[in-house]
Parts: sequence; C-alpha cells; structure tokens
Amino acid sequence: MGRGRVQLKRIENKISRQVTFSKRRTGLLKKAHEISVLCEADVALIVFSTKGKLFEYSTHSSMEAILERYERYSYAEKLLTGPEAETQGSWTLESSKLRTKIDVLEKNIRHYGGEDLEPLNLRELQSVEQQLDTALKRIRTRKNQVMHESILELHKKERALQEQNNALNKKLKENEETTEQQNVGLLLSQPPQPPPPPPAQPPRSVPIALGSTGSFQGATGLRDDSDHSGQMHNVSAAMMPPWLYRHINQ
Repeated sequence: MGRGRVQLKRIENKISRQVTFSKRRTGLLKKAHEISVLCEADVALIVFSTKGKLFEYSTHSSMEAILERYERYSYAEKLLTGPEAETQGSWTLESSKLRTKIDVLEKNIRHYGGEDLEPLNLRELQSVEQQLDTALKRIRTRKNQVMHESILELHKKERALQEQNNALNKKLKENEETTEQQNVGLLLSQPPQPPPPPPAQPPRSVPIALGSTGSFQGATGLRDDSDHSGQMHNVSAAMMPPWLYRHINQ
C-alpha cells in the first residue's frame, strides 16, 4: 500500500513540528537549487521560522538583485491596472524597498554577530569573514590613531607643566636673592654700635699689719718711723675700715 495523503494542518506537538520544519526546509532549499540548475532560473527563497530566524536561498544573482527585479515587475503590473493606483503603487513600492533593506541589514548584523550562519554557503561565509577582517583592520587603524593622538597630547601637557615648573623655580630663586639683598642693605644702613664699657673693678685695699707698740707695718715689712706714718696719713679713709682709722688718730 502506498502512503496516504497527509492532512495539511498545524502539528500540535512542538518537537514534531520542529523536526518537520527542519526536514521540509531542507527539501525546499534542495528543490529550489535543483530548479535553478536544471532550468537556469533565478530563484529567491525566503523562509522565517516561528522563532523569527531567517533562512534564504538565492541563485548566483544576489538576493537584493532578485528582489529589485521583482519590485520592478510588480510596479509595472500595478501601473497597468489604472492611473488612479499610481500614487498608492509608488508608496507600496517604496515601503517594500525599505522593508527589504531593513531585513537585509538585520540579517547582516546577525551574521556579523555569529548568528544564523547555518543557511550560508561557503562563498557567503567567506564574504562575511572578509568583511569582518576589513572592519577589524579599520578599527585597529583608528584605535592606533587615537592612541597616538592621546600620547602626543600627554607629551604636550608634560612639556607645558615642565615649563611652568621651571618658571616657578626661577621666580623662587629671584625672590630669595632679593630677600638676601634687602637683608644685607638693612645691616649696612644701621650705624655701628659702640663697644660696651669694661666692668668696674672694685678698689683694692692695702693690707696693714699692727706692731706690738701700737704702730703698723705694711705687708712688705715697713718699719714704724715718721716717714711711714706720714705715708699712712695720706691713705684715704675709704681705703681702710673706720675702726682702724680711729685707732690710728688716737
């Protein structure tokens, strides 16, 4: 017995639905490739999964070229329907172009991020890799340029700070020299001070020795005679004690 016709309806089992989608998507892409090779037809196939992933296939012509060709034919057919639909058709064509460009940009962004690479063939993967290499080279060049500019700016600031430091050191030395000159000028302008007087020496008393007869003798052994008594009378009273002076005058 042959296999019966499968009823076309939504598969309720999630796992079975994903398996069926994967198998039929592979078969659909295979059929599109076969018809493009056998019949030399330009084929563009776009499939979105339930999760929003994009699966596409195009012949040697790019997907954008095929879509633009489709839009031109679609626009031409709409013009044939009547002049009243021209404005609406132009807006529809413009919106469809914009949507196509948005889809292409979103797809490229996902590819550059390493996502949705399964439907890409070897040539498309090489193209993405080359674009990433070119972008990395540009990024590195710009990074090196920014780093070089930053280093030059830092060197410029360093030279400015060094010059400012040298100027401050020079000004400080000038201020120190000016202060020293002012101090020397103040010292020279003051009159010389006279030397302090020597300290007063206390008067030295003459030692006097009394003899046994009531006369006195000096420390040098002077005898008690009239010459020495005259000399003793010439001694100032301030040079001897009062009791000795009264004793002599008696």
